[in-house]
Order: sequence, then C-alpha cells, then structure tokens
Amino acid sequence: MKRRYKPGNFMAPRNALHISLNYTALTLISLVIIAPILLLVNISLKSNAEYFSSGPFQLPQSLNLANYAYVYNQAKYLRGFANTGILIGASVTGSILMGLMVSYVLGRFEFKFKRLIANALILATIIPTITTQVATFSVIKSLGLFNTLGAGIVLYVATDIISIYIFLQYVTKIPPSLDESAMLDGASYFRIFFSIVLPQMKPAIVTMAIIKAISVYNDIFVPYIYMPKSTLRTVAMTIQYFSQDRDTQWNLMATAILIAMIPTMIIYAFCQRYIISGLTDGAIKG
Repeated sequence: MKRRYKPGNFMAPRNALHISLNYTALTLISLVIIAPILLLVNISLKSNAEYFSSGPFQLPQSLNLANYAYVYNQAKYLRGFANTGILIGASVTGSILMGLMVSYVLGRFEFKFKRLIANALILATIIPTITTQVATFSVIKSLGLFNTLGAGIVLYVATDIISIYIFLQYVTKIPPSLDESAMLDGASYFRIFFSIVLPQMKPAIVTMAIIKAISVYNDIFVPYIYMPKSTLRTVAMTIQYFSQDRDTQWNLMATAILIAMIPTMIIYAFCQRYIISGLTDGAIKG
C-alpha cells in the first residue's frame, strides 16, 4: 500500500535543496560584505604601534576609543561634511531638475533632431570619462571655477545622464491624455509639468536623489583634480589626511573610513526600499 502525503506537510527534496543553497549563498555574501567592516572596526580600536606588532586580525588589547575623537578633530571632518553637504545639495537639485525637464521634452514632444539628441546622450555615457579630462579641466579653468565648489557642482550636474533615462521611463508611463485634458482647460506646458507630470514621478525623484547624493559623497576624483585646496576638502578627501608617502597611520585611516561610512550606512538603512523600487519601476514600462 502506497503512503500518501497531504500537500504542504512535507517539503519536496528539490525545493529544500534550492532553499538551502539560497541561504548558503546569502550567508556567504553577507560575510563578504560585513567582514571588511568588522576588520576596520578592529584596526580602528588599536594604536599604530599595536597594529604593526599584532597584525590586523588580532583583537586589540585595549579599546582606543580616543582614535575617533582625534581623527574627527585633526582631519577637520566638520569642514569636510559642510563642503560635501553643499556639493550634494546643489548637485542633487541641479541634476534632478535637468533630468526631469530633458526627459519631459524627449518623452512628450516631437521635434527636429530629437533622435540625434537622444543618441548623443547615449554616446556621452559610452565615452570613458578619463579621456575627456584634459578638455574638461581646460573648460573649468577658463570659467574661473578651478579650486572652487562651483567646479564640483558643474561637473556633477553636467555628467548625470543616467537620471534622464530613468525619468524618461516614468514619463512614457504617464498617459498623454492627461496633458491634453489640461491643455483644453488652458494649462501651459509648465503648469502641466509641475502639476501633472512632476507629482507622478516622486518615486523616481527620491531614488535618483539618494543615488546621486551617495555618488557625490563617495567621489574622490573630482575633488582631488578640481578642488585641491585644503579648505575645500570633502569627506572622501579627508580620509587621505592620514595617508602620506612614507608614513601611513593605518589605525587612524581605518577610523577615518568608518566615520565617513556612517552617513551612507544610515541612508541605505532607511532608504533602501526607495532605491530598489524606483529603479525597478523605472526599468519596466507599464
């Protein structure tokens, strides 16, 4: 007599193996991500002499919490956070407005050279950034923006082309009939944009604002090349304060990295669902 099992009482062996492999893979990925952070915490709690005598993996003999206060004050992190905040605020606002307006024009209007402009934007994302730095530096210097926060703001706003295509996916999902109804009521294009199109793109705006803010926060190339002045040092540049040609204080370097990671970790913790939902919704046409 064959034994019968009720559905749901027992898990099929294949499903159980699949779930086990998934959990194993997720555990390994989590360890790969968390392990460097734990290593930095371990190093930051040591003195420089203890680090060289014990190595990075050995636990500290005493907790040198004074490293955090020393790094924060010595590297002038407050100034770095202020400069970075200015760059993020201006760059996010400028890039979001530019991306929204360009995507609205490309998604709603038919005009001459429209396809050429769209292809030119794609071409700009293909060209390696490093190959255009000589020309870019010449333009920034001729505009008198070298060694000013304006250089970073202009470059961050002008190079954000990905947001245009993310916003464009949202614009194409908004029914054009809404625009036509508003025009019959006498609304202008600006009124349609701000009253109809803009409110329906809030998920994409939040997503791109978060991604842009984190990108500017982590960038070290633009501040290093275009804003080398010490008073314009950003958070990313502040980390280099404890790295010299012949003498690097690794315990203080690890401490500086951890301090710089705090804002981004907070942003990811509270805004992760906005980032994922905004990218997935914008990538699928409904």
